[in-house]
Amino acid sequence: MKRDDIHIIQEILCGKSEQFEHILNRYSGQIFNLIAHIVPCKEDAEELTQDVFIKVFRQLSSFKEESSFSTWIYRIATNTAISAARKRKHDTLHLDDAVYKEIPDEIIDETLDNSSEEQLQRLYRAIEMLSADERALITLYYMNEKPVAEVASVLGLTASNVKIKLHRIRKKLYLILDDL
Repeated sequence: MKRDDIHIIQEILCGKSEQFEHILNRYSGQIFNLIAHIVPCKEDAEELTQDVFIKVFRQLSSFKEESSFSTWIYRIATNTAISAARKRKHDTLHLDDAVYKEIPDEIIDETLDNSSEEQLQRLYRAIEMLSADERALITLYYMNEKPVAEVASVLGLTASNVKIKLHRIRKKLYLILDDL
């Protein structure tokens, strides 16, 4: 699929802008879903998705194949969504590191691995209480099933930093669920 993306990009850059439709068809659903998990309002997510594809089209010549095209477009989408969410000043829960250390991983795994309908609804409410950065991280890793290395590349983090943040977010979600 990567060669196909590269071929389409080269055609667009040579003046065949109608080929951008292939990129829209391939990535628009994925990008909308990513943004919708970071920015809770559906209308905002739709508008931001359009903004992302405008940016992608305008910046297409800057794609240097240092990462996959999907990683590059996810990076643009994630940064756009996080920036928009930060402007809203969404209230988030901030916890001291000492609180995290006291929670055993086994209890967190038990709680978060419960996939009952009621628990999933509580989990989605808890996710809404996370910061935009945290929602982006768990969306990329858990919902979009991106490997740690790609999540790191999209978010501009190291792989070990992604793992640490995911671990802390799981603990944070446990604490939020405990309060709900």
